[in-house]
Amino acid sequence: MDFLSALRISGSGLSAERARVNAASSNLANAETTRGPDGEPYKRIDPVFESIPVEGHEGPAEVRVAELKADEGPGKRVYLPGHPDADATGFVTLPDVNPIHEVVNLMSASRSYDANATAVDTLKTMAQRALDIAR
Repeated sequence: MDFLSALRISGSGLSAERARVNAASSNLANAETTRGPDGEPYKRIDPVFESIPVEGHEGPAEVRVAELKADEGPGKRVYLPGHPDADATGFVTLPDVNPIHEVVNLMSASRSYDANATAVDTLKTMAQRALDIAR
């Protein structure tokens, strides 16, 4: 595999992990949003990744975000009769966001991002050493 293909693969990983961090951060920030612009509770989002083969190479592939998928579940119903969004029976529908799950997603994405950044740094160092040898 050539230098630029390896760099492109790691770069695509950086972009994908950034999307995971953004989605998890949005989910955490809206964990208790009962009414969005559409009048409905916030829907948890997850990025869906897809693999893109690198031209002329078998094995490693680039990754990209195919879509941001919204959770279509019913949400959590909580009894809060004084809440402005409570229904006639006093229940409020909250987003189905588990803060622990989102923090684990953030930690995993952060570590994956770091691994890809390390790979990019290693590639840069290898390219620099190759240029030094050529002198």
